[in-house]
Amino acid sequence: MSSQLELKAMEKEDLEFVHGLMNDPTIMSFWFDEPYQSKADLEEKYMKNKDSDHMRLFILKKNKEQLGFVGLYSIDPIHRKAEFAIMIDPAHQGFGYAGQATRLAMDYAFRILNLHKLYLTVDEINEKAIHVYNKSGFNTEAVLKDEYFVKGSYHNAVIMSAFQNDYFQNDVLV
Repeated sequence: MSSQLELKAMEKEDLEFVHGLMNDPTIMSFWFDEPYQSKADLEEKYMKNKDSDHMRLFILKKNKEQLGFVGLYSIDPIHRKAEFAIMIDPAHQGFGYAGQATRLAMDYAFRILNLHKLYLTVDEINEKAIHVYNKSGFNTEAVLKDEYFVKGSYHNAVIMSAFQNDYFQNDVLV
């Protein structure tokens, strides 16, 4: 169906879109990172890591329109785990795309890569993201107090994880 969401491998031509997301101060404050990475730096990182076995980068698309970015980082083949991250373009937030994209990434991680665990770090005040992650099968493992300095104050970071066996047991289908 052409209106379905899909994850496509990130290509060099997607860097302009990702650069726009990474230069949005609101988005980056939730990534505990500063915005304004240069396009040249982003392209250099992409070229260096595009063939890495330790990460998978995706563009979330619907009808060929770019909606967001999804990444699996620090893929560890021995311990079968990876870090999950997602950015949805602010123009496309509030339509349920984050939850669908999270479940697509989980399906890829657990069924294709055969990972045992996905984990993520989220700002404690990002209640919408925490809701999406909980609904998708992530659970809180820990709260790190005053972990990141964002916009003039320290923020707690919530560590969440999801496990392959729970994913399959709950028969979470995309």
